[in-house]
Amino acid sequence: MSTGAYPLVVDLDGTLIRSDLLIESFLMLIKDNPFNLILVLCWLVKGKAHLKAEIAKRVDIPVDLLPYNQDVLDYLAQEKAKGREIVLATASNERYAKAISDHLTIFDSVFASNDRLNLSGRNKRSALTKRYGERQYSYVGNEQIDLEVWQHTHSAVVVGDSKLTSAAEMLCTIEKHIPLEKPGIRTFVKALRVHQWVKNGLILVPLLTSHNIESIPLIFAGIVAFIAFSLCASSVYLLNDMLDLFDDRQHATKKERPFAKGTLPLLTGLIASPALLLIAIVLCVFLPIEFLAVLAVYYLLTLAYSFKLKRLVMVDVITLASLYTIRILAGAAAVGVTLSFWLLSFSMFLFLSLAIVKRYTELLKLRSKKATKTLGRGYQVQDAELLAPLGGASGYISVLVLALYINSPDVKSLYSQPELMWPACLVMLYWVSRIWIIAHRGNMNDDPIVFALKDMASIICVLLIMAFMIIAV
Repeated sequence: MSTGAYPLVVDLDGTLIRSDLLIESFLMLIKDNPFNLILVLCWLVKGKAHLKAEIAKRVDIPVDLLPYNQDVLDYLAQEKAKGREIVLATASNERYAKAISDHLTIFDSVFASNDRLNLSGRNKRSALTKRYGERQYSYVGNEQIDLEVWQHTHSAVVVGDSKLTSAAEMLCTIEKHIPLEKPGIRTFVKALRVHQWVKNGLILVPLLTSHNIESIPLIFAGIVAFIAFSLCASSVYLLNDMLDLFDDRQHATKKERPFAKGTLPLLTGLIASPALLLIAIVLCVFLPIEFLAVLAVYYLLTLAYSFKLKRLVMVDVITLASLYTIRILAGAAAVGVTLSFWLLSFSMFLFLSLAIVKRYTELLKLRSKKATKTLGRGYQVQDAELLAPLGGASGYISVLVLALYINSPDVKSLYSQPELMWPACLVMLYWVSRIWIIAHRGNMNDDPIVFALKDMASIICVLLIMAFMIIAV
């Protein structure tokens, strides 16, 4: 009998889709209410099958947005066209399996877990062998546990590397090998959003403004604080991206993020996120306890933002502005500097303006696509008309705070000729206005701070402001 005469049974997680439905549904459950984690632990005591069934009762997965493996889909369609029976067999809950089967309309039958049986490994092998007979079907799989099934199949379609193919070849005939590229260090670095670490350079601002840049111990403390804060931020980035999977998959650029695209396993994120946070906490041993307290506030506020605050109109941008300002507070705590009211006020208004730029830009892009509201946010497209003046006003207020600071008695303790800093206000007025003009034209394609670090005009503005401050000393 030719290979094509045997039913072709395909696995789901990691094979048909580049993800894991149990983890995805778990994340959606936790995102809805973090306290659901207590329920998950209780369900797990009764077994994995019971856990999957309980989650499936409460979570609806948009199956049309899952990261399907196109190479596998193409092969299944090719075999289906030859008249071959195509079967879905998965350890995921039957509710999700049937929804995927209905969406793809390619499967003749479905095997899946229910509230009593977890259809994985030996259980899957037993069910398929009972239905089709010993070595009377072909199986498409992607990991070591599938060797349990291949040991009793006629042939194997291996979705994975050559090592797995060699292992399967010792058990049955290899019908086809579909390579699956393993995530490399570049993929992991992309998930960490290392390019966003430049924002943590704000930690060094208190060291610069306190005029203690020549102190080696303080420079060391600033560098350690930068590393610790960056690791903590990446820990939250990983968690945020895992919680926002389905929103990101509908976004023009965020759909390319590793978790949303399925190029990085969710399990990697679940392990790396707390590991990075732990390393950040360990680094705090070299810093004052106040830095650890600020870091804890940052982490908790970011968690609140990821779970809830990002969906509240205006609360989200105020939270983003606060997170930027907390970076400056962290830098002050690391080097033992008392921050002035002026610096805190300046940073809060400036970063609020930049946070609004970010939302304003998103709304402009949605308007061009004829959409009416943001995904995972509370804004509507028409809100862009109000956000622009609010953001511009906040930016100009930050310049006013700078002007008042230059004219205040406090500045005389640090600068002998503070009046020489006045041109810095003009530079700031130009920069804020330019940022908003770029945003208004729809050309702000990055985080405003990341954009500023790449933008030559912005770099020149920073250098000019620094020059005026040095001259004023």
